[in-house]
Amino acid sequence: MDTSPQSLSQWAQEAGRFSPPEWDRLPEIYLYMDQVLSYMDKQLELFERNPEDPLLTSSMVNNYVKAGVLPRPEQKKYSREHLTLLTLICLMKSVLSIPDISALLRCQLKEHTEKDLYETFCSAQSRALQEVCQRVQEGNEKGEDSLTQLAMELSVEASARRTAAERILTEIALQKQLKESPSAGEGKDHSKEKKEKD
Repeated sequence: MDTSPQSLSQWAQEAGRFSPPEWDRLPEIYLYMDQVLSYMDKQLELFERNPEDPLLTSSMVNNYVKAGVLPRPEQKKYSREHLTLLTLICLMKSVLSIPDISALLRCQLKEHTEKDLYETFCSAQSRALQEVCQRVQEGNEKGEDSLTQLAMELSVEASARRTAAERILTEIALQKQLKESPSAGEGKDHSKEKKEKD
């Protein structure tokens, strides 16, 4: 694989301009698995480290369905809604676990449609890529030392953001548990009250 400064600059230029296709430009017809993989491979090409390590395979899709993070296809055919969720899953799974992604999507889809969620995600993705790719271009112009320093900075930032995202999802899950079941403390108080009445 070519890792020269020129190829890095080219990648940064392309990634900085990248934006997932608009909702209305996603395929409206239902697709079979091989068509889904072909379509997603073209959309996610910039995010693959090498062609031998694809971001999506048929077994991955099946596992997402089994895990409940992706709805079951209708007669083995996948809709536009499936493609939007697969895009989100593929671009977030390097940061969050599949259970975390599933929890995040469930929360968002309670308040938003797949279209709204997809458009919000695409906007955030484009902004983040533009900012990062500008820094990559600047580091590339300064040389290897600047690039390695930038790689370290980006790794630290990514780790901090992942930690914050995980903490947010954990807190939301804990709050839901508290709402769905009475606390142990409340149970003790009730038992004390009952004894006093007896």
